[in-house]
Amino acid sequence: MTVTFAAPGRINLIGEHTDYNLGWALPIALPQHVVVTYRPDRSDTLTVRSDQESDDVAIPLDTAPGDVTGWAAYVAGVIWALREGGHQVGGGDMTITSDVEMGSGLASSAALECAALAALTSRTSIDRIEQARIAQRAENDYVGAPTGLMDQLASLFGEPHRAMLIDFRDLTVQPVPFDPDTARLTLLVVNSRAPHRHAGGEYAARRASCERVAAALHVDSLRELQSRGPSVLESVAATVDARRARHVLTENQRVFDFVAALGIADFAAAGEILTASHASMRDDFAITTEHIDMIADTAVRAGALGARMTGGGFGGCVIALVPTELVDTVSATVRSTVTAAGYPDPAIAPTQAAMGARRLPTD
Repeated sequence: MTVTFAAPGRINLIGEHTDYNLGWALPIALPQHVVVTYRPDRSDTLTVRSDQESDDVAIPLDTAPGDVTGWAAYVAGVIWALREGGHQVGGGDMTITSDVEMGSGLASSAALECAALAALTSRTSIDRIEQARIAQRAENDYVGAPTGLMDQLASLFGEPHRAMLIDFRDLTVQPVPFDPDTARLTLLVVNSRAPHRHAGGEYAARRASCERVAAALHVDSLRELQSRGPSVLESVAATVDARRARHVLTENQRVFDFVAALGIADFAAAGEILTASHASMRDDFAITTEHIDMIADTAVRAGALGARMTGGGFGGCVIALVPTELVDTVSATVRSTVTAAGYPDPAIAPTQAAMGARRLPTD
Protein backbone atom coordinates (compact mmCIF):
# COMPACT_ATOMS: atom_id res chain seq x y z
CA MET A 1 0.00 0.00 0.00
CA THR A 2 1.50 3.33 -1.08
CA VAL A 3 1.65 6.01 1.62
CA THR A 4 2.60 9.69 1.50
CA PHE A 5 3.71 11.82 4.43
CA ALA A 6 4.78 15.45 4.69
CA ALA A 7 6.98 16.96 7.40
CA PRO A 8 7.86 20.66 7.58
CA GLY A 9 11.05 22.54 8.14
CA ARG A 10 11.25 24.89 11.07
CA ILE A 11 12.31 28.34 12.15
CA ASN A 12 13.46 28.79 15.71
CA LEU A 13 12.05 32.03 17.07
CA ILE A 14 14.30 32.01 20.15
CA GLY A 15 16.42 29.52 22.08
CA GLU A 16 19.56 28.70 20.08
CA HIS A 17 21.91 25.88 21.16
CA THR A 18 19.78 25.31 24.25
CA ASP A 19 18.36 21.95 23.21
CA TYR A 20 21.38 19.74 23.88
CA ASN A 21 21.89 21.66 27.14
CA LEU A 22 18.43 20.49 28.29
CA GLY A 23 17.04 24.03 28.25
CA TRP A 24 14.15 25.60 26.38
CA ALA A 25 13.41 26.81 22.85
CA LEU A 26 10.48 28.25 20.90
CA PRO A 27 10.38 27.10 17.26
CA ILE A 28 7.58 27.15 14.71
CA ALA A 29 6.91 24.71 11.89
CA LEU A 30 7.12 26.23 8.43
CA PRO A 31 4.67 26.04 5.51
CA GLN A 32 7.42 24.35 3.45
CA HIS A 33 7.61 20.55 3.60
CA VAL A 34 9.53 17.48 2.62
CA VAL A 35 7.08 15.02 1.08
CA VAL A 36 7.87 11.30 1.02
CA THR A 37 5.95 8.69 -0.97
CA TYR A 38 6.74 5.11 0.01
CA ARG A 39 5.79 2.04 -1.99
CA PRO A 40 6.68 -1.05 0.08
CA ASP A 41 7.64 -4.42 -1.29
CA ARG A 42 9.15 -7.61 0.10
CA SER A 43 12.75 -6.83 -0.82
CA ASP A 44 15.67 -6.20 1.53
CA THR A 45 16.52 -2.83 -0.06
CA LEU A 46 14.95 0.62 -0.03
CA THR A 47 15.60 2.59 -3.21
CA VAL A 48 15.31 6.34 -2.68
CA ARG A 49 15.17 9.13 -5.22
CA SER A 50 14.92 12.88 -4.74
CA ASP A 51 13.68 15.63 -7.02
CA GLN A 52 16.83 17.56 -6.06
CA GLU A 53 19.33 14.80 -6.88
CA SER A 54 20.22 13.11 -10.15
CA ASP A 55 20.94 9.58 -8.92
CA ASP A 56 18.87 7.00 -7.09
CA VAL A 57 20.40 5.41 -3.98
CA ALA A 58 19.80 1.78 -2.95
CA ILE A 59 19.93 1.36 0.82
CA PRO A 60 20.16 -2.17 2.23
CA LEU A 61 17.92 -2.67 5.24
CA ASP A 62 20.88 -3.92 7.28
CA THR A 63 22.75 -0.66 6.69
CA ALA A 64 25.17 0.54 9.37
CA PRO A 65 26.77 3.95 10.04
CA GLY A 66 29.29 4.75 7.34
CA ASP A 67 27.60 2.71 4.61
CA VAL A 68 25.65 5.61 3.04
CA THR A 69 26.77 9.23 2.84
CA GLY A 70 25.31 12.42 1.41
CA TRP A 71 21.62 13.27 1.33
CA ALA A 72 20.48 9.62 1.41
CA ALA A 73 22.29 9.09 4.73
CA TYR A 74 19.36 10.74 6.52
CA VAL A 75 16.97 8.08 5.20
CA ALA A 76 19.51 5.31 5.79
CA GLY A 77 19.95 6.60 9.34
CA VAL A 78 16.21 6.36 9.95
CA ILE A 79 16.21 2.75 8.73
CA TRP A 80 19.17 1.93 10.98
CA ALA A 81 17.73 3.72 14.05
CA LEU A 82 14.35 2.04 13.62
CA ARG A 83 15.91 -1.40 13.42
CA GLU A 84 18.20 -0.65 16.35
CA GLY A 85 15.06 0.25 18.31
CA GLY A 86 13.44 -3.07 17.52
CA HIS A 87 11.08 -1.83 14.81
CA GLN A 88 10.53 -3.72 11.58
CA VAL A 89 11.35 -1.92 8.34
CA GLY A 90 10.43 -3.10 4.87
CA GLY A 91 12.10 -2.53 1.53
CA GLY A 92 10.57 -0.79 -1.42
CA ASP A 93 10.74 2.47 -3.31
CA MET A 94 10.74 5.97 -1.81
CA THR A 95 10.31 9.22 -3.73
CA ILE A 96 11.20 12.52 -2.06
CA THR A 97 10.15 16.03 -3.04
CA SER A 98 10.88 19.16 -1.07
CA ASP A 99 10.47 22.92 -1.01
CA VAL A 100 12.53 23.26 2.19
CA GLU A 101 15.79 24.71 0.98
CA MET A 102 18.76 22.57 1.95
CA GLY A 103 21.73 24.07 3.77
CA SER A 104 19.91 27.22 4.84
CA GLY A 105 19.31 26.41 8.50
CA LEU A 106 15.62 25.54 8.06
CA ALA A 107 16.02 21.94 9.27
CA SER A 108 15.54 20.25 5.92
CA SER A 109 17.35 17.17 7.26
CA ALA A 110 14.98 16.78 10.21
CA ALA A 111 12.00 17.24 7.90
CA LEU A 112 13.32 14.45 5.68
CA GLU A 113 13.95 12.19 8.67
CA CYS A 114 10.47 12.75 10.11
CA ALA A 115 8.68 12.25 6.80
CA ALA A 116 10.64 9.10 5.98
CA LEU A 117 10.15 7.69 9.46
CA ALA A 118 6.41 8.28 9.37
CA ALA A 119 6.13 6.61 5.97
CA LEU A 120 8.20 3.58 6.98
CA THR A 121 6.18 3.07 10.19
CA SER A 122 2.69 3.95 8.93
CA ARG A 123 1.32 0.58 10.07
CA THR A 124 2.70 0.86 13.59
CA SER A 125 2.01 3.22 16.48
CA ILE A 126 4.99 5.25 17.66
CA ASP A 127 4.26 8.39 19.68
CA ARG A 128 5.71 11.66 18.49
CA ILE A 129 8.29 11.97 21.25
CA GLU A 130 9.68 8.55 20.38
CA GLN A 131 9.62 9.42 16.68
CA ALA A 132 11.71 12.49 17.47
CA ARG A 133 14.19 10.40 19.46
CA ILE A 134 14.55 7.90 16.62
CA ALA A 135 15.07 10.66 14.05
CA GLN A 136 17.61 12.34 16.32
CA ARG A 137 19.52 9.08 16.72
CA ALA A 138 19.62 8.75 12.94
CA GLU A 139 21.18 12.21 12.66
CA ASN A 140 23.53 11.87 15.64
CA ASP A 141 24.80 8.31 15.30
CA TYR A 142 24.42 7.54 11.60
CA VAL A 143 24.96 10.88 9.87
CA GLY A 144 27.31 12.16 12.57
CA ALA A 145 25.69 15.54 13.34
CA PRO A 146 25.58 16.12 17.14
CA THR A 147 22.23 17.94 17.10
CA GLY A 148 19.58 18.17 19.79
CA LEU A 149 15.90 17.32 19.49
CA MET A 150 14.50 20.71 18.57
CA ASP A 151 14.27 20.27 14.82
CA GLN A 152 12.47 16.94 15.00
CA LEU A 153 10.06 18.04 17.73
CA ALA A 154 9.17 21.23 15.86
CA SER A 155 8.55 19.28 12.66
CA LEU A 156 6.33 16.73 14.41
CA PHE A 157 4.38 19.00 16.79
CA GLY A 158 3.91 22.17 14.73
CA GLU A 159 0.52 23.91 14.69
CA PRO A 160 -0.84 26.85 12.68
CA HIS A 161 -0.58 30.17 14.55
CA ARG A 162 1.32 28.48 17.37
CA ALA A 163 4.94 28.32 18.44
CA MET A 164 6.13 25.28 20.35
CA LEU A 165 7.65 25.89 23.80
CA ILE A 166 9.91 22.89 24.21
CA ASP A 167 11.43 21.81 27.52
CA PHE A 168 14.30 19.53 26.53
CA ARG A 169 14.83 18.00 29.95
CA ASP A 170 11.23 17.00 30.56
CA LEU A 171 10.54 16.58 26.83
CA THR A 172 7.30 18.49 26.91
CA VAL A 173 5.89 20.58 24.06
CA GLN A 174 3.51 23.41 24.92
CA PRO A 175 1.78 25.42 22.18
CA VAL A 176 2.10 29.19 22.54
CA PRO A 177 -0.04 31.57 20.46
CA PHE A 178 2.08 33.25 17.79
CA ASP A 179 0.16 35.21 15.19
CA PRO A 180 1.90 38.53 14.52
CA ASP A 181 -0.49 39.22 11.64
CA THR A 182 -3.12 40.21 14.21
CA ALA A 183 -0.84 43.09 15.25
CA ARG A 184 -0.07 44.05 11.65
CA LEU A 185 3.37 42.52 11.89
CA THR A 186 5.16 40.12 9.57
CA LEU A 187 7.81 37.55 10.33
CA LEU A 188 10.37 37.83 7.54
CA VAL A 189 12.89 35.11 6.75
CA VAL A 190 16.06 36.38 5.09
CA ASN A 191 18.03 33.54 3.52
CA SER A 192 21.59 34.80 3.32
CA ARG A 193 22.48 32.21 0.65
CA ALA A 194 25.50 31.40 2.81
CA PRO A 195 25.23 27.66 3.47
CA HIS A 196 24.65 26.61 7.07
CA ARG A 197 27.38 24.11 8.02
CA HIS A 198 25.02 21.77 9.81
CA ALA A 199 27.34 18.87 10.65
CA GLY A 200 30.55 20.89 10.85
CA GLY A 201 33.13 20.87 13.59
CA GLU A 202 32.12 24.29 14.94
CA TYR A 203 28.76 22.97 16.15
CA ALA A 204 30.49 20.09 17.93
CA ALA A 205 33.03 22.50 19.43
CA ARG A 206 30.27 24.64 20.96
CA ARG A 207 28.61 21.58 22.43
CA ALA A 208 31.92 20.43 23.89
CA SER A 209 32.41 23.86 25.53
CA CYS A 210 29.05 23.55 27.25
CA GLU A 211 29.83 20.05 28.43
CA ARG A 212 33.18 21.16 29.87
CA VAL A 213 31.53 23.92 31.88
CA ALA A 214 28.92 21.53 33.23
CA ALA A 215 31.67 19.11 34.26
CA ALA A 216 33.72 21.89 35.86
CA LEU A 217 30.72 22.93 37.96
CA HIS A 218 29.84 19.31 38.81
CA VAL A 219 26.44 19.18 37.13
CA ASP A 220 25.12 16.95 34.38
CA SER A 221 23.96 19.80 32.14
CA LEU A 222 23.83 23.59 32.05
CA ARG A 223 20.10 23.30 32.79
CA GLU A 224 20.98 22.65 36.44
CA LEU A 225 22.67 26.05 36.65
CA GLN A 226 19.73 28.05 35.31
CA SER A 227 18.28 29.08 38.66
CA ARG A 228 21.71 30.29 39.84
CA GLY A 229 22.10 32.74 36.96
CA PRO A 230 25.14 33.68 34.84
CA SER A 231 27.15 34.75 37.90
CA VAL A 232 27.73 31.08 38.67
CA LEU A 233 30.12 31.05 35.71
CA GLU A 234 32.59 33.44 37.37
CA SER A 235 34.44 30.47 38.85
CA VAL A 236 35.01 28.84 35.43
CA ALA A 237 38.69 29.28 34.58
CA ALA A 238 38.28 28.78 30.83
CA THR A 239 36.96 32.19 29.78
CA VAL A 240 35.87 31.13 26.29
CA ASP A 241 33.91 28.18 27.68
CA ALA A 242 32.33 30.48 30.27
CA ARG A 243 31.13 32.83 27.52
CA ARG A 244 29.62 29.91 25.64
CA ALA A 245 27.75 28.82 28.75
CA ARG A 246 26.65 32.39 29.49
CA HIS A 247 24.92 32.46 26.12
CA VAL A 248 22.97 29.31 27.00
CA LEU A 249 21.83 30.57 30.41
CA THR A 250 20.84 34.01 29.13
CA GLU A 251 19.20 32.52 26.05
CA ASN A 252 16.99 30.31 28.21
CA GLN A 253 15.88 33.43 30.07
CA ARG A 254 15.18 35.15 26.76
CA VAL A 255 12.89 32.26 25.82
CA PHE A 256 10.85 32.87 28.98
CA ASP A 257 10.82 36.61 28.39
CA PHE A 258 9.76 36.21 24.77
CA VAL A 259 6.87 33.91 25.72
CA ALA A 260 5.80 36.42 28.37
CA ALA A 261 5.91 39.25 25.82
CA LEU A 262 3.75 37.23 23.42
CA GLY A 263 1.30 36.57 26.22
CA ILE A 264 0.55 40.30 26.54
CA ALA A 265 1.03 41.03 22.81
CA ASP A 266 4.05 43.22 23.54
CA PHE A 267 5.73 42.72 20.19
CA ALA A 268 8.06 45.67 20.73
CA ALA A 269 9.58 43.85 23.70
CA ALA A 270 9.60 40.61 21.71
CA GLY A 271 11.58 42.33 18.96
CA GLU A 272 14.15 43.65 21.43
CA ILE A 273 14.59 40.12 22.78
CA LEU A 274 15.28 38.81 19.27
CA THR A 275 18.00 41.42 18.80
CA ALA A 276 19.51 40.63 22.20
CA SER A 277 19.62 36.96 21.24
CA HIS A 278 21.57 37.81 18.11
CA ALA A 279 24.06 39.85 20.12
CA SER A 280 24.59 36.91 22.46
CA MET A 281 25.15 34.52 19.57
CA ARG A 282 27.62 37.00 18.08
CA ASP A 283 29.54 37.99 21.19
CA ASP A 284 29.31 35.03 23.58
CA PHE A 285 28.65 31.98 21.43
CA ALA A 286 30.52 33.26 18.36
CA ILE A 287 28.38 31.51 15.76
CA THR A 288 27.40 34.44 13.53
CA THR A 289 29.36 35.90 10.62
CA GLU A 290 29.93 39.43 9.36
CA HIS A 291 27.46 38.67 6.57
CA ILE A 292 24.75 37.48 8.96
CA ASP A 293 25.43 40.36 11.37
CA MET A 294 25.00 42.83 8.52
CA ILE A 295 21.61 41.39 7.61
CA ALA A 296 20.31 41.48 11.18
CA ASP A 297 21.67 44.96 11.92
CA THR A 298 20.39 46.39 8.64
CA ALA A 299 16.90 44.99 9.18
CA VAL A 300 16.65 46.67 12.59
CA ARG A 301 18.00 49.99 11.30
CA ALA A 302 15.45 49.86 8.47
CA GLY A 303 12.51 49.47 10.85
CA ALA A 304 12.29 45.87 12.08
CA LEU A 305 11.30 45.54 15.73
CA GLY A 306 14.06 42.96 16.10
CA ALA A 307 16.13 40.48 14.15
CA ARG A 308 18.33 37.48 14.84
CA MET A 309 20.09 34.63 13.13
CA THR A 310 18.21 31.37 13.40
CA GLY A 311 19.71 27.89 13.25
CA GLY A 312 23.02 26.35 14.24
CA GLY A 313 25.13 29.21 12.92
CA PHE A 314 27.85 30.23 10.46
CA GLY A 315 25.37 30.99 7.69
CA GLY A 316 21.75 30.24 6.97
CA CYS A 317 18.87 32.57 7.74
CA VAL A 318 17.94 35.64 9.72
CA ILE A 319 14.43 36.27 11.00
CA ALA A 320 13.04 39.76 11.48
CA LEU A 321 9.81 40.92 13.09
CA VAL A 322 8.66 43.78 10.87
CA PRO A 323 5.65 46.12 10.80
CA THR A 324 3.73 44.96 7.76
CA GLU A 325 3.76 48.40 6.15
CA LEU A 326 7.58 48.38 6.30
CA VAL A 327 8.16 44.94 4.77
CA ASP A 328 9.05 46.32 1.34
CA THR A 329 11.35 48.98 2.82
CA VAL A 330 13.16 46.55 5.10
CA SER A 331 13.50 43.99 2.33
CA ALA A 332 14.86 46.48 -0.18
CA THR A 333 17.30 48.01 2.32
CA VAL A 334 18.66 44.62 3.38
CA ARG A 335 19.03 43.51 -0.22
CA SER A 336 20.80 46.67 -1.38
CA THR A 337 23.09 46.80 1.65
CA VAL A 338 24.34 43.22 1.51
CA THR A 339 24.76 43.12 -2.27
CA ALA A 340 26.69 46.42 -2.17
CA ALA A 341 29.02 44.74 0.31
CA GLY A 342 29.67 41.95 -2.17
CA TYR A 343 27.46 39.27 -0.64
CA PRO A 344 24.89 37.18 -2.57
CA ASP A 345 21.43 38.58 -3.21
CA PRO A 346 19.38 37.20 -0.29
CA ALA A 347 16.03 35.49 -0.62
CA ILE A 348 13.49 37.35 1.53
CA ALA A 349 9.98 36.09 2.21
CA PRO A 350 7.29 36.28 4.87
CA THR A 351 6.44 33.17 6.83
CA GLN A 352 4.08 31.96 9.51
CA ALA A 353 3.58 29.07 11.91
CA ALA A 354 2.15 26.05 10.09
CA MET A 355 1.02 22.46 10.55
CA GLY A 356 3.43 19.74 11.61
CA ALA A 357 4.02 16.31 10.07
CA ARG A 358 0.96 14.60 8.64
CA ARG A 359 -0.25 11.96 6.24
CA LEU A 360 -1.37 13.13 2.82
CA PRO A 361 -3.90 11.55 0.48
CA THR A 362 -2.33 9.21 -2.06
CA ASP A 363 -3.59 9.20 -5.62
